[in-house]
Amino acid sequence: MEISDKRIDAGKAFDWGRTSGEYAKYRDIYPEEFYRRITDLGLCVKRQRVLDLGTGTGVLPRNMYRFGAEWTGTDISPEQVDQARRLAEAQDMKIRFLPVSAEELDFPGESFDVITACQCFWYFDHEKVLPKLSELLTPGGKLLILYMAWLPEEDRIAGESERLILKYSPHWTGAGERRRPIGIPEAAYRYFDLEAHEEYDLQVPFTKESWHGRIRASRGIGASLSGSELAAWDAEHRALLDRIAPEEFEVLHYAALAVLTKK
Repeated sequence: MEISDKRIDAGKAFDWGRTSGEYAKYRDIYPEEFYRRITDLGLCVKRQRVLDLGTGTGVLPRNMYRFGAEWTGTDISPEQVDQARRLAEAQDMKIRFLPVSAEELDFPGESFDVITACQCFWYFDHEKVLPKLSELLTPGGKLLILYMAWLPEEDRIAGESERLILKYSPHWTGAGERRRPIGIPEAAYRYFDLEAHEEYDLQVPFTKESWHGRIRASRGIGASLSGSELAAWDAEHRALLDRIAPEEFEVLHYAALAVLTKK
């Protein structure tokens, strides 16, 4: 499904379905600490019903399935949902995945104790989505917003790769990340109270091949470039990594979370 939003990449169209295979292979990269920080807050654990918005290939529910929550994942891309189902079934995980946008959710009221949104919250129409999320949560239910990004000004490999993304997608709005709390839209405070937020650094391990795949499976590259552009980027990025990167390395990221409680 092709998406165009003037808030994102100056409206350049992208389609996660074009990169779902690579997304499944290369973007399951959150370190264990990322999940531990969630469970330390008492979230996404046993006896909780959790809805994961923008689930993609189901990275969050699949990695947190072991903590005992009952998971449902939704995503606007049918191809992403197909990958999520395949990966969950391969591990005998009973997770419900549905191809539906956050704006079109249709569950009964108070269906969930926790709603998560990982790497996707800025895509939503907040005026439409936030009252719906409030209705879907039980009294005192939690909305957990999650994010992780590389730090291009502090990590050479990340910075050089980012410059190459911008060469091919000059309006890509994912560039220039720095440590910061997750931005909460004003509309949220009509339905939720901000309970907590946290920001912390992570070193994420890669090989040259897995980092190349991680960059390729991004909005600015695999989800939006034409076939000829993608081939040119592919050759140039591989040559770049051959010049500057060892076979195995870590990339400095920061992670952030925000917990909002239903009023």
